[in-house]
Amino acid sequence: MCDDVIVETVDTPEEARARHLLTDLGFCGHYLHFHSGGRSGKAPILCLLAKNGGTMSQQELGSHFELKPGSLSEVLAKLETCGLIERTRNPDDRRQLFIHLTDTGRTEAEREQRVRIDFRRRAFTCLTDEEQLQLIEMLDKVRVHWEELND
Repeated sequence: MCDDVIVETVDTPEEARARHLLTDLGFCGHYLHFHSGGRSGKAPILCLLAKNGGTMSQQELGSHFELKPGSLSEVLAKLETCGLIERTRNPDDRRQLFIHLTDTGRTEAEREQRVRIDFRRRAFTCLTDEEQLQLIEMLDKVRVHWEELND
């Protein structure tokens, strides 16, 4: 239980290192979210639609993202307002919605895909191939450990 007492502590070297790592990881997450459209924003939705021929059911589309159905509907409404997608009901099952890229949406998806490919090509050029492989190994190890912390 937390009291209103403020206790001054001095970070141990381990705590300072952990704080530094978390700060850097937080920056990377923030950067990816705001510069790559996040994992469930406009760019990933348009790119997924384009990769699937330009049409998907809303339910199928939603299964690829960490969004509640209401949040997905909100994002799709904004994309529709911008003229990037159209939503139509399945004539055989009126409960089911299909999402279609418009011509404008297809053009935007192609642009977003080029931007993402360019970023992937350049993102880790500051590291040697060996350093990139080491980073992958270390991040995989951290991910597995963090997943175990929640068990």
